Amino acid sequence: MADGPGPAAGVVGRMPTKRRPPSSSAAPDPHRLFEDTSAARPSVPGGSPANAASLSGPPGPFLPDPVSSLAAAYGSSLATQGKELVDRNIDRFIPVTKLKYYFAVDTVYVGKKLGLLLFPFLHEDWQVQYQQDIPVAPRFDVNAPDLYIPVMAFITYILVAGLAMGTQNRFSPDLLGLQASSALAWLIVEVLAILLSLYLVTVNTDLSTIDLVAFSGYKYVGMIVGLLAGLLFGKTGYYLLLSWCCLTIVVFMIRTLRLKILSEAAAEGVLVRGTRNQLRMYLTMAVAGLQPLLMYWLTFHLIY
Repeated sequence: MADGPGPAAGVVGRMPTKRRPPSSSAAPDPHRLFEDTSAARPSVPGGSPANAASLSGPPGPFLPDPVSSLAAAYGSSLATQGKELVDRNIDRFIPVTKLKYYFAVDTVYVGKKLGLLLFPFLHEDWQVQYQQDIPVAPRFDVNAPDLYIPVMAFITYILVAGLAMGTQNRFSPDLLGLQASSALAWLIVEVLAILLSLYLVTVNTDLSTIDLVAFSGYKYVGMIVGLLAGLLFGKTGYYLLLSWCCLTIVVFMIRTLRLKILSEAAAEGVLVRGTRNQLRMYLTMAVAGLQPLLMYWLTFHLIY
């Protein structure tokens, strides 16, 4: 009886071949230039994972919360104090309160004032109205000086000058800027000359620098009328309308300024007596006569 194969032999026959466990470090690729170190854990002193997580987390604020709150509160307090300081001292540099008075106008006042500038012969009462020793706002008194009409007239004059240069094919931003700066420079020189003359003649008047700017700026209304007439009707229309506006501005300035420059003499009842009063009258006439010269000088080169 032949013995069959034993269990040991069968087990031995089916025993798989012994495999080598994979090596913990693979052989480097000879074609790779650098090794992959992305999986490497950073070396942290102490070897604590919490320390590594704390290094990889988002950065905290530069200052602790109490210090940040204190700095913010101090900055807000400093800004508030600076604003209060500016509000208290702004009138020393820019008379905001006075400027509000000169811009207190309405549509009715603007229409009446323009009519007064173009037709001063129809006006009789030139006295400025007062309320408790304070002149009333321009919108309540057509004789009060304002800055709204001079400012808007100056801007309109620059625009009309640009239109005139454009119709003559010689418009350029440089020429328009030169025209605006020239007109502004002449206005400043005129006001400074009047102030110097008032100082030399020693006139005690309530005329302020803003009043002089307002009165000197009214001539731009006549300049606009002359330029528009020149654009529509040529040189003939320009000279006719500009001559009329020159006459009206002279009458307006004399009747307005004589109450300001001659106010002290008028109170004494000696309008035409004495050398000082004659100097005041001559000064009034000179300021009024200067307006047509500047009106012509600033417009004649814009009409061809």
